[in-house]
Amino acid sequence: MTAPAQGVSEASVATVDDLLRAHCVHATDALEAAAAARLLALLPGWTLDDGRLCKTYRFDDYYATLAYVNALAYVTHAQDHHPELTVRYRECAVRYDTHSVNGGKGGLSLNDFICAAKADAIIQGQA
Repeated sequence: MTAPAQGVSEASVATVDDLLRAHCVHATDALEAAAAARLLALLPGWTLDDGRLCKTYRFDDYYATLAYVNALAYVTHAQDHHPELTVRYRECAVRYDTHSVNGGKGGLSLNDFICAAKADAIIQGQA
């Protein structure tokens, strides 16, 4: 089980709002596949690809893309959980995984889902 995020355990997360209220903490244990699938269902448009939580956001122009990247950098830095980003003219691909789990081999933790929810909140103007 992943360490609780500001009093939140994976099992207690039932809504996106639960993820938005949570804060990332250091994680050493990866989520079980069933837990990851349950949390993924809370995040429309996100997929699991090669063990990472992924979503591509599309924008009207490069300025809007960079504005999103900067907002995401601010939010994720505050969480101390940083995504892998691929930035193009009108899109930004965001990929989360947690390097510290599975004995340093990586995998998914609750932190990835917390940050994914916060990434969506930026788009929705809630962050």
